[in-house]
Amino acid sequence: MKTCIVIPVYNHHEAIGQVVDALRQFNTPCFLINDGSSTPCSLELVRIAQQEKQWVTLHERSKNGGKGAAVITGLQLALRNEFTHAIQIDADGQHHIEDIPLFLSASAENPDKLILGMPIFDGSIQKKRLYGRQFTNLWIWINTLSFDISDGMCGFRCYPLAAVDTLLQATTLGQHMDFDIDIIVRLHWQGVKVVNIGTVVQYPLDGISHFRMLKDNGLISKKHAQLFLGMLWRLPTLLARHWR
Repeated sequence: MKTCIVIPVYNHHEAIGQVVDALRQFNTPCFLINDGSSTPCSLELVRIAQQEKQWVTLHERSKNGGKGAAVITGLQLALRNEFTHAIQIDADGQHHIEDIPLFLSASAENPDKLILGMPIFDGSIQKKRLYGRQFTNLWIWINTLSFDISDGMCGFRCYPLAAVDTLLQATTLGQHMDFDIDIIVRLHWQGVKVVNIGTVVQYPLDGISHFRMLKDNGLISKKHAQLFLGMLWRLPTLLARHWR
């Protein structure tokens, strides 16, 4: 196995340095994808890439394309550099980086499976966010006809890149906040099995969220509808898999 880390970055210049510092201990190659960030963030990414050039590679996207577009760019870079697996984490510090060994170990034991973070929240999470996640997960269970995926929105995950490569060549995935849902449902349809790992999730270190309440909720709702239609014509295959 050859694993890397992919981090999409858009204007998280206050948090990304701490995230990279925390990753250094794992000695795992890392792709930072600058998704058209502001000048302060871009300069900070250049500084980090120069300072950590032994293991960090910075890729500059010419303009902001959305979280999904940035992650896809990172996954394609990982494939071109012959990595077999890629861990995706967010740039804002919300993920518990100390859990990376758990993801690496689970991936080593299950190299063909998708390793998904199952968020553990404390009592401070806003109820509307929690209910929104529950609504999304309900639709994921419907669209996969299974409870295999515990949480479809956590951006802490490890992909088997051979399966991702097959998927990317066959379809166009969501380019924004709908990406995390889209890729895991389609990988599940493709027959990729899932391992869920509990991991603590906190609010972003820099307090910045790029989730656009109306626009991104609209994109996610549209994605659920598209996936539902896709599930319907895959229904015989999915039912057969379920009963097996």
